[in-house]
Amino acid sequence: MSWSRESLTNFLSVWGPAATMLLASLISYVDRNTLALLAPTILEETHLTAEQYGLVISAFSVAYMVANPLWGRALDVWGVRAGMAVAVLVWTLASAGHALASSFVGFAVARAVLGFGEGATFPGGLRVAVQTLPPSKRSRGIAVAYSGGSLGAMVTPLVVTPVALWWGWRAAFLFTGVIGFAWLILWAFVSRRPEIRAHPQAVLKAEGGGRMRARDPRLWSFALLYAVGALPIAFVIYGSALYLNRVLGASQALIGKLLWIPPLGWEIGYFFWGWLADRGAAGGGRAALLKRLLAAVAVLALPLAAVPWTRTLWLAMAGFFLAMLSAAGFIILSIAHATDLYSSRYAGLISGIGSAAWSATVAVMMPVFGRLFDQERYATAFGLAAALPSAGYLVWRAANRHG
Repeated sequence: MSWSRESLTNFLSVWGPAATMLLASLISYVDRNTLALLAPTILEETHLTAEQYGLVISAFSVAYMVANPLWGRALDVWGVRAGMAVAVLVWTLASAGHALASSFVGFAVARAVLGFGEGATFPGGLRVAVQTLPPSKRSRGIAVAYSGGSLGAMVTPLVVTPVALWWGWRAAFLFTGVIGFAWLILWAFVSRRPEIRAHPQAVLKAEGGGRMRARDPRLWSFALLYAVGALPIAFVIYGSALYLNRVLGASQALIGKLLWIPPLGWEIGYFFWGWLADRGAAGGGRAALLKRLLAAVAVLALPLAAVPWTRTLWLAMAGFFLAMLSAAGFIILSIAHATDLYSSRYAGLISGIGSAAWSATVAVMMPVFGRLFDQERYATAFGLAAALPSAGYLVWRAANRHG
């Protein structure tokens, strides 16, 4: 099938804003994954322990947790045009600032500022999707905007590893600053679109949905489901390089060649689960469909527990792949359910609450996983990462049994 100039223009008109947010989330994950990818080299040179490394991740996660609902509400009220420009500028400077760090405190501070800026990433992506796309395309639009995270995780080892091998790990962080500034130039043009410049509440004032109430158990069950359902993403991103190096003997160069594979499952998952969710958008059985799909992704998370028992490189990669495929489903499907349940006027806040809950969980669990890795208790670490998503699903299902 050939594309005419008109059809390409129409395609970009519909999907261009979401694609721009895809690039934003891609860059944000390149920025955060560079540390994870280069952890074996950085920990060896700076003499940080795996537990300290976990605490550095927690510094990011705590700041990210606080920033997500703040950015989400700010973007709901004031709009994404200026908000995303400020956020990306902050996190770009913080990412490049990692090149100056040489101690636990230095990395923790740089990581915290990075986390605060990146708190706008997914609230901004969801906000742009609901403002520029009709309801029948929104789950796919959210998948497009969010999928930059998985793409970023895929391209980071392929792009950053050569930079680090040629010029050192500090140059790799300076490289992340360059691509952040390039996005800001692109956003200056894309954000001129009237539906992006318009007040977000004016764009969505005609849409229905219930009011969001702090005491609603369905809201907090959504936060829990998102948090523990997506936890394997952090576990794989931050822990896989150390596991492959320490247990399976993979070199830094080999790790760089392999770690695009698990995020491929994450990327496929966004579009696959988003497509399935949109299939039910026009019918009356969408809530039941989402519950069935979430049950499926809960089961899909369980094989991660078997990875330490295989001690085989490719079976480990398969377990990481399935874990990320499942986690993508938890994100897309939980957000689809929440945006159906509440008014789309709360889109940024919904995303912010989910991401904040995830960050809080990562902040608590990554030092735990780090300590278990230091103690070589890998089966326990992998078992926890595999079991928590199913536990979260059961709690969520109980809170939403009548909805």
